[in-house]
Amino acid sequence: METHEILEQVKTGEITVEEAERYFRRKPFVDMGYAKLDTHREIRSGFPEVVFCSGKADEHLLHIFEVLFEENKEVFGTRASEAQYELVRERIPEITYDPVSRILKVEKEGKERKGKIAVCTAGTADIAVAEEAAQAAEFFGSSVERIYDVGVSGLHRLLARLETLQSANCVVAVAGMEGALASVIGGLVDKPVIAVPTSVGYGANFKGLSALLTMINSCANGIATVNIDNGYGAGYMAAQINRLGVR
Repeated sequence: METHEILEQVKTGEITVEEAERYFRRKPFVDMGYAKLDTHREIRSGFPEVVFCSGKADEHLLHIFEVLFEENKEVFGTRASEAQYELVRERIPEITYDPVSRILKVEKEGKERKGKIAVCTAGTADIAVAEEAAQAAEFFGSSVERIYDVGVSGLHRLLARLETLQSANCVVAVAGMEGALASVIGGLVDKPVIAVPTSVGYGANFKGLSALLTMINSCANGIATVNIDNGYGAGYMAAQINRLGVR
């Protein structure tokens, strides 16, 4: 729960001053031995802690989800498997799973989404990474417009959505192969572009390295590049930029 939300509830009488005081006095993290959950992260940065699910022991993952859900009434996990979803669902029936983005989450109903972020992909093979970005940004309160399969091999498809691109507070460009999409978009908009190289491509793509180098070496201005397949990192950064745009 955000600080502003707590104070509003005190103002309206939904909770007492003593209850709010207990909330602010609690420890800034929960020490679980194998993990130290940062329960004050939303107070400091505006966004709660997110769980990277891949590689975690079942018992650890389950307990982490339970604690974060109890603290925030919502929780967001990335790179989850179908088996992890089934495991967590036994304890948290509200949990949902998207097999495309591999996101495991419980989200508060009626959450307000503001501003606009455009998330674009060069091809349909890049959608998994793009959805990780889009859903992360939505979880953090941003409105997202998806523009998929608009790579440079058919530039007219991208230009048909130019108005949407130019009206967004931030654009996320997700591309594999040679990764040229970010450079093209960077030359068309006056907002920040977050480039996301994907591991999609043939042998000389080097599992995303060629796209990464293209994006880092872009001649277009206003482009920042995240790591290969890091949709979550792009979605988080886009949400921060969008929040500034809304303000």
